Amino acid sequence: MTVKIAVDAMGGDNSPVAEVTGAVAACKEWGCQVVLVGDTEKIQAELAKHDTAGLSLEIQHASEVVGMHDSPSDAVRKKKDSSIRVAFDLAKQGAASAVVSAGNSGATMAAGMVVFGRVKGIERPAIGTCLPNLNDQTMVLDMGANVDCKASHLYQFGLMGSVYVEHLFGKPRPRVGLLSNGAEEKKGNELTREAHCLLRDSQLNYLGYVEGGDVYNGAVDVVVCDGFVGNVLLKVSEGLAVAVGTMLKQEIERRFLAKVGYLLSRSAFSAFKKRINPAEYGGAPLLGIAGTGIVCHGSSDPVAISIAIRQAGEYAQVRFEERLAALL
Repeated sequence: MTVKIAVDAMGGDNSPVAEVTGAVAACKEWGCQVVLVGDTEKIQAELAKHDTAGLSLEIQHASEVVGMHDSPSDAVRKKKDSSIRVAFDLAKQGAASAVVSAGNSGATMAAGMVVFGRVKGIERPAIGTCLPNLNDQTMVLDMGANVDCKASHLYQFGLMGSVYVEHLFGKPRPRVGLLSNGAEEKKGNELTREAHCLLRDSQLNYLGYVEGGDVYNGAVDVVVCDGFVGNVLLKVSEGLAVAVGTMLKQEIERRFLAKVGYLLSRSAFSAFKKRINPAEYGGAPLLGIAGTGIVCHGSSDPVAISIAIRQAGEYAQVRFEERLAALL
């Protein structure tokens, strides 16, 4: 990997430990080039705990930090030396090719829009998230950037998701579905019915309405929804994964035969845990900005950060915004 990734080292719940450890792992495992952005003293203290000989790791100082409760607009306007803003500035200046942040997602999107601007023709950039399905993974967007949407926004979400899946996952003509409360055309609300018509008449491989279960059964590759619905879907999915794991552990601990069965099936349980672990899917791409940005969960661990760095490099190399602009 020849591109350089600017990592906001100060924004996450576990910063800068997770970001530094994840960056070191990404450099060692995939040969990534990383510039860690944030408090130089704190970053150096964490780097001292690792063997970084021969790794392409740099530090860019940033004196401010955007908190999870900061207003996105205020953070971009008032904290111009924040780690998030400085990371995007580096990418804009050509000193980096992409940005990864586990910080305030609203501020990350706002910084990306202010610094990069939008792809010409895109009305609202969106956050896309990959969730596991029975075959591989499904991209869902928007996951929270746009709570109130127009039908044209949903159409563009479908277009952006389709381009991303085609070029990042290698799936020609990705199947696109519009999330609704039923598969029949009479279902949905005014927004989804209008968006359905736009998607149906588009060049996309649009299959129509899909229901919540279709996110996970592999029926489609891209699921389109507004940010309110998408964020609820994401939080429910995360909560369900934790609950299923906890309940399974409780049942195993209660029964002797279950403990024996677990010991015999330990490898299968480990594989299942990895398959539903959000960290294995990296971060969520900021689609529609005229540059490359990845936002991670605030509680991301080093594994999630390292995978997001690799993901950002792959994303930058396909020149997504140029491919998208060519279709608008």
